[in-house]
Amino acid sequence: MLPPDLRQTLVMVAQAMRNARDPWWVISSAAVALHGVALVTVGDVDVLTSVEDARRVMARLGVGPAKDAGSAMFRSAVFGQWTAPPLVVEIMAGFHVATAAAWTEVAPRTRVPILVEGATVYVPDRQELAEMLTLFGRPKDYERLRLLTAQS
Repeated sequence: MLPPDLRQTLVMVAQAMRNARDPWWVISSAAVALHGVALVTVGDVDVLTSVEDARRVMARLGVGPAKDAGSAMFRSAVFGQWTAPPLVVEIMAGFHVATAAAWTEVAPRTRVPILVEGATVYVPDRQELAEMLTLFGRPKDYERLRLLTAQS
């Protein structure tokens, strides 16, 4: 069972993304929770979409692009934080992760629809989500990976 703040946030995400022209996904900890892992802690909801949809959705929501859309580990062509929902929603497009070799684009290939209070959100399938968490490579990602694979 998803916590009420996460459920409400996901319903708001589904409503905000309903007119998206391109595929979009909830990734990271919220995606792990949507795959039924009850013990995962979700502090925000990460939404990955196309550059065009990210710009359109952010403009409609009144969310400006972040001045600094990157870090030593992650960068995005478009990044913004929607703070109206109970949990902050990070909207990103052109999302890349630093690996030993180079910047690697995070571009999901699978898309699993999940109903949350009648609203549809999308996540990568379990295998692809596990690969993504491994790519992110932080301790919290490995813990999410452990929880996700323990329940498979």
